[in-house]
Amino acid sequence: MSDLGRLVAGRYLLVERVGSGGMGTVWRAEDRLLGRHVAVKKLHIPPHLHDDEVRTLHERTRREARSAARIAHPNVIVVHDVVDDEGLPCIVMEYIPSATLSDVLKQRGALPPEEAARIGLAMAAALRAAHDAGVLHRDVKPANVLLGDGGRIVLTDFGIAMESGTSSLTKPGELIGSIRYLSPERLRGAEPGPASDLWALGATLYQAVEGQHPFARDTPIETAYAIATDPYEPLRNAGDLAPVIEGLLVKEPGQRMDVHEVERRLVDVTATRTARLDPPTRSERTDAPSPPARKSSGNRRRTVVRSIVAVALAAAVAGGGALWWLKGPGDEPSSHASGSGASASPSPSPSATLPPPVPDGYQLQKAGSGFSVPVPDGWTRKTLDGGEVAFIDPSGLVGLRVNAIEFAGTDPLRHWRETEEEQTARDNPGYERVRMAETTFRGRPAGYWEFTFDGRARQYRAAELAFSSTDGTQYVVYLSAPNAQWHTYRKVFDTAANGVRVSETG
Repeated sequence: MSDLGRLVAGRYLLVERVGSGGMGTVWRAEDRLLGRHVAVKKLHIPPHLHDDEVRTLHERTRREARSAARIAHPNVIVVHDVVDDEGLPCIVMEYIPSATLSDVLKQRGALPPEEAARIGLAMAAALRAAHDAGVLHRDVKPANVLLGDGGRIVLTDFGIAMESGTSSLTKPGELIGSIRYLSPERLRGAEPGPASDLWALGATLYQAVEGQHPFARDTPIETAYAIATDPYEPLRNAGDLAPVIEGLLVKEPGQRMDVHEVERRLVDVTATRTARLDPPTRSERTDAPSPPARKSSGNRRRTVVRSIVAVALAAAVAGGGALWWLKGPGDEPSSHASGSGASASPSPSPSATLPPPVPDGYQLQKAGSGFSVPVPDGWTRKTLDGGEVAFIDPSGLVGLRVNAIEFAGTDPLRHWRETEEEQTARDNPGYERVRMAETTFRGRPAGYWEFTFDGRARQYRAAELAFSSTDGTQYVVYLSAPNAQWHTYRKVFDTAANGVRVSETG
């Protein structure tokens, strides 16, 4: 029997079914008391459920209402009431004439980056408001994003949201949510956090601009495995949105771009800022990226000074196009630029302690005594002053550098923070931190740092992973590349860092 025309709770007249999902049906209804249209979500009770499972569904419905009601934000659905209908809870929400992002993508295909960025900005704002209220959404996906007829963008369906201080309503080993948008840490059984919602935002934005999911596979199991272990297909249509998506689809949650950085960068994209790509002027600095200079932060710590001049000379000696490391098209080299730091940590390898096999197109290169990394075929190797090894791509604009620093200690973050303003920001025009965080690498303390800065003709991004072995040696893996091509070269950094081979006996 159809519910059309039924009166729910003596007040809400069901006039049109507007959506249906696994947990309920959403109706447009007329609020007879206030004379307005509302949305009424009626719970589905699948047959043959045990009593405890029915109670769980009831509690999830109440929690959805409670969670959404805690968040006062224009990009979050407004909940008016929870009512009982023949023993089942129903949520009464504001009615927004709209289509879901999922439906729009099915009808129109991929969106332009600027339009996707506008949607992403609203989603990020909604998630920030939710997280500030102590609520995790846990089911961010295109189907839960409403694109209102008047231009309003709303995140909805907090049906499996979790509030801080409450239980997750899941059994041990049970995964709740859409498999394609579950973060790697959730698939590994870790407790979800704000970073898990941000991963799902990244997957949603990827799908918005590429027209397909970043880890689509034939079966749910294959999809889950790909999310946990595989790289995603390179972005081709993301434009200026690419750095945001890449920052969100980092497999290690501690290294993922946070919501404030996401919002700031999406504002830039929606404003269609192009100044960073303007033709260079003679007053601009050299285009080549400068890696970090390290000062002593302990009595036994060696000082490692990295200079752009040393890297440029190494590239020039390598011959051919490698001279572009110092002087690109229309660029004029400066006399000196002291190093400034950049780090980022890679997506973790499938094994917590062992590196993965060297992939096709890479070869294992020795970077020091008992220390080797996978490097793309065709890159030129050069040893710099201080023992640091650089591998330079054929264009000369991208550099992978590795080093081992004896007795460097186990706290790279402390050193980075001490030198960030004094050296890094001072020596790199346009310096902006993307992420700096503590993390672990194969069970050992590690540091993650990533930032962007302006070269003479283009903007650069740099990433660094620093981790220590049991004997106190600190290992550093660093990559810098033009920001516009970061989505191409980020996988080089991930492959190198994940593939590090260290023999602690030397």
